[in-house]
Amino acid sequence: MDYRKLIPWTEKDHFPIPFMDQILDRLSERGWYFFLDRYSSYNQISIAPEDQDKTTFTCPYGTFAFKRMPFGICNSPATFQRCMLSIFVDMVEDSVEVFMDDFSVVGDKFVECLTHLGQVLQRCVDTNLVLNWEKCHFMVKEGIVLGNKVSQKGLEVDKAKFEVIEKLPLPILVKGVRRLLGSCRFLSKVH
Repeated sequence: MDYRKLIPWTEKDHFPIPFMDQILDRLSERGWYFFLDRYSSYNQISIAPEDQDKTTFTCPYGTFAFKRMPFGICNSPATFQRCMLSIFVDMVEDSVEVFMDDFSVVGDKFVECLTHLGQVLQRCVDTNLVLNWEKCHFMVKEGIVLGNKVSQKGLEVDKAKFEVIEKLPLPILVKGVRRLLGSCRFLSKVH
């Protein structure tokens, strides 16, 4: 759905998204990790009945409105982050980090991390959060979070990101772009 025409009429929700560097700092140098991923994250949040008509769309099969928050509405990320933080408010910045639909459960010792996982999973059950088990990683000593490797050693850049960049084709100079962009630019070759 394209909700761009709705965006100017929407009251903006300025709930802050967590700073990634702060999350990574709190996750680094921990002993054990669980990485959990929510399934159909935005679609698990209900839209108030009086607001469902604002999501109405038509297609050859009829007119429909979302009962759950769809991806693409301008306040979806802020609403989702607020919801997740409210669920885990007493655990965030201590035993769990929440960034959108990714939860990182940590502990310095095995038993401590297992206890934290039990608390997080119970909270998921209590609030009907569904996890995508295929993307979850349990009892690991390191993992990739927000494109960075976290472990007891600290924080490192994910080497796989370098490999992708190294395989990109060399940039070429595109002439005649001066009128459009104001100066010559280096652009990647399009195949």
